[in-house]
Amino acid sequence: MNLRALVGHRESAAPAVAGECRALVEGLWEPTWLVDGRSLRVLAVNDAALALLGRHRDEVLEQPAEAVLDTPEDMAFWAVAQQPGADTALLSRTLVPRPGGGTLHLERRIHRLQGPGAPDAYLVSLRDLTPERQALEERDTLIAELRATLESTADGLLVTDLQGRIRAFNRRFAQMWQLPEALATGDDEAIYAWMLDAAAEPEAYLRQLEAVERGVLVPATDRFKLRSGRVVERVVLTQWSRGRPLGRVWSFRDLSERLAADQRIETLATTDPLTGVPNRRQLTERVATALIEVQRQRGRIALLLLDVDRFKQINDSLGQGMGDRVLAEVCSRIRTCLRDGDVVGRVGGDQFAMLIHHAGAEAAEHAARRILRATEAPYEIEGAQFTLTCSIGVALFPEAADTAHDLLRRAETAMQAAKADGRAGFRFHRTGSQDDEVRKRVRLDHAMRQVLARDGFRLHYQPQVDLSTGRVVGTEALIRWRDPTHGDISPADFIPVAEASGFIVQIGDWVLSQAVRQAASWYAAGRAMPVSVNVSALQFQQADFATRVSRLLAEHRLPPALLELELTESILVRDAAEALERLEALAALGVQLAIDDFGTGYSSLAYLKRFPLDALKIDRRFVRGLPGDESDAAIVRAIVQMAHALGLRVVAEGVELEAQRGFLAGLGCHTYQGFLFAPALDAQALWEVIEPEKALPAA
Repeated sequence: MNLRALVGHRESAAPAVAGECRALVEGLWEPTWLVDGRSLRVLAVNDAALALLGRHRDEVLEQPAEAVLDTPEDMAFWAVAQQPGADTALLSRTLVPRPGGGTLHLERRIHRLQGPGAPDAYLVSLRDLTPERQALEERDTLIAELRATLESTADGLLVTDLQGRIRAFNRRFAQMWQLPEALATGDDEAIYAWMLDAAAEPEAYLRQLEAVERGVLVPATDRFKLRSGRVVERVVLTQWSRGRPLGRVWSFRDLSERLAADQRIETLATTDPLTGVPNRRQLTERVATALIEVQRQRGRIALLLLDVDRFKQINDSLGQGMGDRVLAEVCSRIRTCLRDGDVVGRVGGDQFAMLIHHAGAEAAEHAARRILRATEAPYEIEGAQFTLTCSIGVALFPEAADTAHDLLRRAETAMQAAKADGRAGFRFHRTGSQDDEVRKRVRLDHAMRQVLARDGFRLHYQPQVDLSTGRVVGTEALIRWRDPTHGDISPADFIPVAEASGFIVQIGDWVLSQAVRQAASWYAAGRAMPVSVNVSALQFQQADFATRVSRLLAEHRLPPALLELELTESILVRDAAEALERLEALAALGVQLAIDDFGTGYSSLAYLKRFPLDALKIDRRFVRGLPGDESDAAIVRAIVQMAHALGLRVVAEGVELEAQRGFLAGLGCHTYQGFLFAPALDAQALWEVIEPEKALPAA
């Protein structure tokens, strides 16, 4: 039916037609408008269409159909819509601008109303596909991101359904299992067969796989090894969706590099990097394990601790690099002396410990002698030829200790005893006595430090007497320690402990400071009394020793000639060039320099001639036998004659008898000290002895 015929003419019928059409179109949910079949103008449009297109009603009604959707496809459709044989329907998707910006994805449907009683019109309806399209794009983006994530992970991933059918895997999985390209798209059975064949132990791999399958939905983790040597960790998790299991995700992680790194870390933590043998930690653990075993068997083991004698000289003279080469060579020689099953470890800078299984005293002694012979053979490294010696301490289980820590400690105590006995040998730990001695030394070292902090030491001064005039011409400062509980503690007991611990430097500085202060006090009181001070090797080796002496002299305003420093021969010959430089610096200050205990060390006329010395002191051991002991008499006579030839003063220590004094005077010895005149006295008592003489006025 023609709408215009129905109403007679357009102008008079428009309101009625519009109302009928609007009611028809508004009754539809989809965005819809009605187009007149003859004029191709919009007769009615619903609110849904206006909202979607962003138009007002008066902008659409009575407008040409192609103006509502002006896409090329719409314009082409309306252009031929009234031609004979033209399509009367259109169904396709299109893009139109979204009001306010963006794009709408639409499905547009145009069909001509046909049938009895139907108006001559086209019905145009739209379906907004934009939300659906956005959801699809978001899903595609999510899938792409998930795929990229799976491909970028370091783990190989395999996804299967609950029946084991392969749904997907990433490239890392194919690389880890070295899947051929042909298998990447092959069937599941071929891939599973390839994986089984790649396992280093196929039967064990199958058993593990069966255990996973029996677990059904239970997470599982295991490890296995591939023929390539790789160690793989497999983690199997169930894949869930909306509370229902869909399949499994198999994650394969290559642990080879991590395990290798762990092994390297463990090796560094338990192995000495220089020699490749166990370090102290690992050796102690091995000793502890050996103790458990021999305790069950009621057996015995020996622990030997070797220390390279005077190794510091190797480092100082040849350099640390050469020192490392020497230690590596020593370790290599030790290993050649051990039996299968015995262990050598480096437990300190130049210390090695040897665990000797099934060894009593006799076997331990044989091992110690073998090691000493091997390590004492001449060395030649990078053209340098030299020899060295070692000291070994031996501790036996169960005699010496019953724990690894204590056994090592007892072996070290025995090694120190070997060094004290002259080095280049071995000593067994003597139960009880050596431990008591070590504890005594530790207590003594602690007590010394406390006493010095509390200013508990005192200085006494032993007069030095001119043999020709009988007058006091100097003193020697001697340290004294009186403990409230134990009484007087001899310097012979605590000085060696201080030297071993290095505390002798602090003690020596205190003695030097106190002696200079006292000499300055006497000098200010009108008596120029020279004071002699013993200097230890460690104290003399301090780089700023001469500077400290100079500072003390200036601080107390003491003439340098009133201070005499006594050094042992061993100090001077240890590093002759350095000693000469330091002695010349001291001599430049104007202080007196003397060699103490002359004749007991490494006497050398060449050194005596080079060094700027002022005096020699004859050790009391040579004076004790005078004048009856011919050997002592000959030695003392030679020392005095040599000193005269070199222009040096001679001081004799330990003179207790008149006969000794007379013999020394007859030889031309200049000065003596000892109980014959007076023991060491405190400053006040000494002043009372020397003050009445009124001699040697202050300059």
